[in-house]
Amino acid sequence: MSAVEPRPVAAAPCACPAAVPFLHEPGPAVDSGAGALARLGDHVLDVHSSARSGGAVVVTDPGLRATGIVDEALTVLAAAGCPTVVVDEIPGNPTVPSVEAGAGLVAGAFPGSRPVVVALGGGSALDAAKGIARLAADPTGPGLPLIAVPTTAGTGAETNGFGVLEDPVRRCKVYCGDSSTTPRVALLDPLLTHGLPPGATAATGVDALVHALESLVSRGRSAVSEAFAAEALRRVWHRLPDAYADGADADARAEMLIGAHLAGQALTRSGLGLVHGLGHALTAHHGVVHGRALAMVLPEVVAWSLDDTADAPADGGAWARVTEILGLRHPGELPGALARWTDAVGVPPGIDRAGLGLGSDEVAALATTAAADPVGRNAPRTADRTALVGLLTRSLH
Repeated sequence: MSAVEPRPVAAAPCACPAAVPFLHEPGPAVDSGAGALARLGDHVLDVHSSARSGGAVVVTDPGLRATGIVDEALTVLAAAGCPTVVVDEIPGNPTVPSVEAGAGLVAGAFPGSRPVVVALGGGSALDAAKGIARLAADPTGPGLPLIAVPTTAGTGAETNGFGVLEDPVRRCKVYCGDSSTTPRVALLDPLLTHGLPPGATAATGVDALVHALESLVSRGRSAVSEAFAAEALRRVWHRLPDAYADGADADARAEMLIGAHLAGQALTRSGLGLVHGLGHALTAHHGVVHGRALAMVLPEVVAWSLDDTADAPADGGAWARVTEILGLRHPGELPGALARWTDAVGVPPGIDRAGLGLGSDEVAALATTAAADPVGRNAPRTADRTALVGLLTRSLH
């Protein structure tokens, strides 16, 4: 059951008219279902055949390796006769140095060859794998072929070829990858998410919700991205509380994995917005877990975007669609409903509740970083540095 009970409302108008031009390109092939991991070897062999590659590189993190999931994947690959190396030193927020180190290991293990990169884990492993696939390949040619196996229902990183890395020197997020590092296959096995603790389930699920919401109101949306985003928003809003309350709820886990994937398909086509811009800054400057950083600023950003007194009026059609999907009566209810929903799954809104103790200098630095993040360009109401300082300041109280 969702944190906010649905109420009947009049159907909202389509937010994106069919006359708006767009280009829809296919993403990865999707293999979805309980037990899909058993087919990983077949997919690697298929990619070998089409890409003249050899061997496999499993990119993951130490925490996941300790669960036994990595060993299960290695057993499947061994049965397929595929020589494999593992890159498992990926931090929770993947960094440029960790990706460079991983790419060096791959180049040393497979000199003159093009192994398949198997990205196994949450968004961090998937993003790092894209950077490794790009850097370990000949810079004049395409990146190494990639298969993505998400073990969290959040980032939707299996849908596109771009990863987000942390640059510890400049203290900001940078983007890596290109169309050639879009996964050939997205293998969605909900059984791999059953062991995810409640806190991680909630934080990654909040990320999926924000992906869907920001995509649905994005300036860059199309009829296709809107369809993906609307269905993703509906699934995540209703099923994350269930998955959070009972991690063994097989139906909720499966719904969440599909919802996160659909949200990834949406954001790949539409772009995101200011919630992610501010969230990236909080992660880069203060190490806040991504989903928690998004929840900290989500209600305030939505309230600011809906401000009817602003010089640029709110996009009424898009926000009406969000309101309808969440079962609310009026867009003005959204900030409060979102705050209650994230709070109910243990990811509270408001920067003050994180105990960061930010002063004016820290707020100014966060605003500068967020203003430079290109992710904010598709926000329904764009913000300069001054506006971002105001948003952050209000989120502190």
